[in-house]
Amino acid sequence: MRKRPKPSNNHDDEPDSPGIEAPAFERNDVRRAAMNLLARREYGRAELSGRLAGKGMPESLVAEVLDELTAEGLQSDVRFAEAFVQARVGRGQGPVRIRMELERRGVSGDTLENALEESETDWPKLAGAVRRKRFGGEQPGDFRERARQMRFLQYRGFTADHIRGALGDDD
Repeated sequence: MRKRPKPSNNHDDEPDSPGIEAPAFERNDVRRAAMNLLARREYGRAELSGRLAGKGMPESLVAEVLDELTAEGLQSDVRFAEAFVQARVGRGQGPVRIRMELERRGVSGDTLENALEESETDWPKLAGAVRRKRFGGEQPGDFRERARQMRFLQYRGFTADHIRGALGDDD
């Protein structure tokens, strides 16, 4: 069982409530916590910052440590976005949904657009594979079934062009 890093107890600041000491984190505590998170998987800077701040670590110290980790190449939004895109493509998600999730996780527009482009995914082909996996090889027979499959693909994050390609409407 892993133990969390113990905050050092510097008594420089007055605690907010009487009788309760606020933990004082040092640079090494923040770095260790960040490295423990990064050892498990890639994180975007904003997501990593939020997790560390959620543990009560001061935002200014978190920002300094994340700057160091980025300079050392241990944390990279580009690497995070590329890994995220590949994982989501593997799950059968389209570019609209992936873009939305990356934006929500604080990845900048240029970084996420580059990651989507560099994935070199054939989105209509992926949409077709996702449709066949869910509904079988037969094309939808009636309007109602066609609409149901279109809604499913739209929910998965494919554009109207990708959906038309998946349903055989290559006009």
